[in-house]
Amino acid sequence: MGYTIGVDVGGTFTDVVLGGTFGAIAVAKCLSTHYDPIAGIVAGVTRALGDRDPAQVTRVVHATTLATNAVLERKGVRVAFVTTQGFRAAVPLGRYARVEEDRYDLRFSPPPPPVAAGDCFEVVERVSARGAVLTPLDLDSVRRAAAAITARGITSAAVCLLHSYANPAHERQVAELLRESIPDVVTSSEIWPEIREYERATTTIMSAYIGPLMASYLSQLRERLAEIGIRAPVHVMESSGGVISAELAARRAVATIESGPAAGVLAAAGTGFPDVISFDMGGTTAKACVVRGGTPEITNEFHVGGKGSFGGRRAGTGVPIKTPAIDLAEVGAGGGSVAWLDAAGALRVGPHSAGSSPGPACYGLGGSEPTVTDANLVLGYLSSASLPLTPDLAAKALDRLASPLGVSREEAAYAVHEIVSASMASAVHVVTVQRGIDPRGFALVAFGGAGPMHAARVAERFGIGTVVVPAHCGVASAAGLLTGALSTDRVLSRLDAPDPSAVFTSLATDAAADLGVSLSDPGVLVSRSVDVRFKGQSHDLTVGWTSSREVLASRFFARYEEVYGIAQRGEIELVSYRIHLTAPTSPPPGTTGNEAAGNGTAGDGAAGDATAEGGAAAAAVPRARRAYFPETGGYAEVPVHTRDTMAGGPLHGPAIIEDAESTIVVPPGWTATLAETRAVHLTRSTTCPTS
Repeated sequence: MGYTIGVDVGGTFTDVVLGGTFGAIAVAKCLSTHYDPIAGIVAGVTRALGDRDPAQVTRVVHATTLATNAVLERKGVRVAFVTTQGFRAAVPLGRYARVEEDRYDLRFSPPPPPVAAGDCFEVVERVSARGAVLTPLDLDSVRRAAAAITARGITSAAVCLLHSYANPAHERQVAELLRESIPDVVTSSEIWPEIREYERATTTIMSAYIGPLMASYLSQLRERLAEIGIRAPVHVMESSGGVISAELAARRAVATIESGPAAGVLAAAGTGFPDVISFDMGGTTAKACVVRGGTPEITNEFHVGGKGSFGGRRAGTGVPIKTPAIDLAEVGAGGGSVAWLDAAGALRVGPHSAGSSPGPACYGLGGSEPTVTDANLVLGYLSSASLPLTPDLAAKALDRLASPLGVSREEAAYAVHEIVSASMASAVHVVTVQRGIDPRGFALVAFGGAGPMHAARVAERFGIGTVVVPAHCGVASAAGLLTGALSTDRVLSRLDAPDPSAVFTSLATDAAADLGVSLSDPGVLVSRSVDVRFKGQSHDLTVGWTSSREVLASRFFARYEEVYGIAQRGEIELVSYRIHLTAPTSPPPGTTGNEAAGNGTAGDGAAGDATAEGGAAAAAVPRARRAYFPETGGYAEVPVHTRDTMAGGPLHGPAIIEDAESTIVVPPGWTATLAETRAVHLTRSTTCPTS
């Protein structure tokens, strides 16, 4: 008998799920400990394990926001950038677009570059786009650069030479010399050898920027887990939804930047519906992603930070990263989002969050600003009957908001609820309507501590008639980690390579080595794709590989029309070759919940007196309570159920269903049913207003 542990560290909560080989599962949810994230992890793992033998844990899978936070907060290590002579200014100059309010700022200043101009260095060499050596590498120029970097006290370097994807020989020589005096050196040819030097440079720089932090963090995590008896391998979720070893994650830290959100999408994809919209609302942010045919949408480039509208990110802002990632839209809207009045007296919600410290006012941990969680408690959607929530503190916080607005407490609370639902709906709009996808044919899969409370209202705005709330929805991202297979991606840019099969074989061999498997091992799968463009154009699209040039062209034409809405024909050229390798792990643990009841749900003293957004213990649930719904004219007595009390048949709204880690709100006009998987399905039983 063995156990697998999934750990998801978010901005507000740390979620832990323990999966067993016989379908048992236990969960723990505690406040994230920002001063020491591992403290919260250890507390959650200890609580989830209970009296089980920690030596029986065979695998720990981790999703972390460490890389993202380091980039956004600029807390990585100082990095030196080494490139081809004549190109040292590429990164300091950057490629910043003036969008949103920046367009009207007469005193606009672009953000600082990821590497200061004084920390950029050149070496004498030049390789063509086809890999031919135009200027041999001058080793003395490399030694001079190494000496200058060392003199500045810099211990991490990113090497990105022009066209090194076509011929990495010079880049490898540079790295070899730099490593004689610089501890951490990464090269673009080992991180992501793809065409476009600026994006390749920023990707390599970010890997050097956060790599030492990731290596130190994962090393400490293994040591702290060993102290409580867990010596199992630690795996980390990649941005694309695959799982890699901690050692590989330390070497390719940039691949973990979207680690946390990816796990939740995998959970949504596993609900049994082929076409779904993943909707994840936690304490700090809300995220949306489209899953079609059971497969999440993947992008090969995304931006960290920067500016955008309603969950989207504008190209030219933030830091571009050229690695595969699940394509998400994210907004600063969660249970901890603070409600406030702007200079014009208009009500706003987020993006600032109360986080885990001090948290919402109702937590009683020192917070006083009104948050979404406080509003939902005032509205009766949450209960303090079995949780350490303080309704009086929530009421006082909402009163301070209601008074300047000239409305009642409950009206202010419902306005907060509506505004945050609209904000989250904007993220769904980005991944569907803005991309030509009609969301009405999709099911909305809601999870996260606060997602199920708002899901039906978000669905109404798009005419979506089905909402799915999976079992253990409050810790769905951590549960999704248990289903992640060992996998990794590789890419290589070669303009119309003469032997594509050899390129794919080389990529697959390297990827297998990354995962410590053999291509001949049972269950190892390799999918191949290629980036194609019209000859003379600069941008490409990814399509599935085939050796038939005619079929490949037809696939590209179809994809081109799908993306741009134009039927176009012409001569094509191949730009980059990609493989995605997946290796089997042990059979994924079940999630039947046989051991979940009462087993470490909301909080742990070691990590603070935590409370899940919407969390409520399964025991001693009141049969009814007052909750606010405009359709009923205000407060009304509504039935309160758990999944265990729903066996009698459909539950018509208004109603509330309480979980150990979350709460489901069933508004008027909706009906809730319990599926065999213990997922709750909400369906619109009457015509609901849309907006």
